[in-house]
Amino acid sequence: MTIKEHDVLVIGSGAAGLTIAIELAQHLDVAVLSKGELNAGSTRWAQGGIAAVLTEDDTIESHVADTLAAGGGLCDEERVRHVVSHSSEAIHWLIDQGVEFTKEEDGQQYHLTREGGHSKRRIIHSADATGQAVAKTLIERATQSERIDFFTHHIAVDLITHADPSDTKIRCAGAYVLDTDTGEVETFSARFVVLATGGASKVYLYTSNPDGSSGDGIAMAWRAGCRIANMEFNQFHPTCLYHPKAKSFLITEALRGEGAQLKLPNGERFMKRFDPQGELAPRDIVARAIDHEMKRLGSDCLFLDISHKDEDFIKAHFPTVYKRCLKFGIDITKEAIPVVPAAHYTCGGVVVDTNGATDLKHLYAIGESSFTGLHGANRMASNSLLECIVYGRSAAQDILDKVASTQRARALVPWDASRVTDSDEDVVISHNWDELRRFMWDYVGIVRTKKRLERAQHRIKLLKREIAEYYGHHKVSSDSIELRNLADVAELIIRSALQRRESRGLHFTRDYPNCSPVARNTIMVPINFAGQDIVVTDPQSQR
Repeated sequence: MTIKEHDVLVIGSGAAGLTIAIELAQHLDVAVLSKGELNAGSTRWAQGGIAAVLTEDDTIESHVADTLAAGGGLCDEERVRHVVSHSSEAIHWLIDQGVEFTKEEDGQQYHLTREGGHSKRRIIHSADATGQAVAKTLIERATQSERIDFFTHHIAVDLITHADPSDTKIRCAGAYVLDTDTGEVETFSARFVVLATGGASKVYLYTSNPDGSSGDGIAMAWRAGCRIANMEFNQFHPTCLYHPKAKSFLITEALRGEGAQLKLPNGERFMKRFDPQGELAPRDIVARAIDHEMKRLGSDCLFLDISHKDEDFIKAHFPTVYKRCLKFGIDITKEAIPVVPAAHYTCGGVVVDTNGATDLKHLYAIGESSFTGLHGANRMASNSLLECIVYGRSAAQDILDKVASTQRARALVPWDASRVTDSDEDVVISHNWDELRRFMWDYVGIVRTKKRLERAQHRIKLLKREIAEYYGHHKVSSDSIELRNLADVAELIIRSALQRRESRGLHFTRDYPNCSPVARNTIMVPINFAGQDIVVTDPQSQR
């Protein structure tokens, strides 16, 4: 079978993946994989905007302080400062690529909004569809390059590793990839591999993410020998549209930044009872408050109301939300929006350094699949797209600095499917998929208990055995690959949550409701740990 060779293999076509591809393609041959079409990832669903220090009345120190406060004591200040200090540069890079951000009425200055946890108006945006504008622009720019090969409808199965001939350390040399159109598994060889696969929120029953957010990069890196950190911190977005036909539609936090009010079914506001900042409190506080009130009242949803604002203002600033809600019979200029929390962002991920390099030589992880130390125990609004751009560019520079001294990988062994058969029982996949996501929602959700987590741990062990047996006997499919990855990620989340005997940030447990005086990361170390030269000192680490 033919082996596809490139200098760099980028797995994922969101903001992080396209940023690094565009930067590298000026000098190297790049392959970009996408599970669906190029815009199938989470980037285009980001509505609010990108946080950055762009005005004279804002400072790097202020943005850093806000991020540290939202992160519940677990942010790495050096990493936070690295990202924030490059925020203006990242925005101007996007503008140079062609992203059109919303300007003030005078057409001179960019319009900035404010979101939860921010002390200043620093969110630059493109109306209420910033992610769509960024994704569209980066796709257009990337597809103009003759040095980028795109492989749509391709899903990575596993990373390929072997000992590096130069120093005997384990390196990543490529990946096995399923072409979902042909059903064949192809071998991709590369001097460097970049995981830009997004998060793992699809592990939960209710999520704002698209179907592809199945933690592929995190699971593959874990199986290959990389450390994974802080998987217990799953951010639940407080406000997703509650409607039987509205699948995964997020109501941007920018509405609350412009004065939208959270209300009970009787019209009463309640957020001040939970935090002095009210609707502008960090997302974890708002999500728990909504969850608490829904359970207290036995209500299916609560309400977000911006109808007290001027109708023209609403339509001008939130055209996407207005049109989408109107499609379901909700006129947000006249009535409140029914909302519920939903799994939204994975704050943990593959442990990386300041350049996005993982424990495995020549393997990088950027964007939501990585653990940089920026988000800590809770991601502050609109820092995620910023992280994608900053780390995408710094990882690209690191690769360019190393490429001259990096040999091509040795001959790789093609995928062997000679001992598996086609499956005639796909019901096994659908049943296990539904069961996993339901018990993760019920037992490992917004509010947790030790008993619930232990139940989840018992179920995931049984489920992983069933999945492994099925996976080992049948030809791989996109569904079986994603299910296997989700099971690995679910186990990491459960084990991490059981280790954290406190409540901090996005992890809230009734058994340990207080915050420990010492803040520690939860670092999971695989048995086949690839970073032999890395000393793990965190007391919460385990093999």
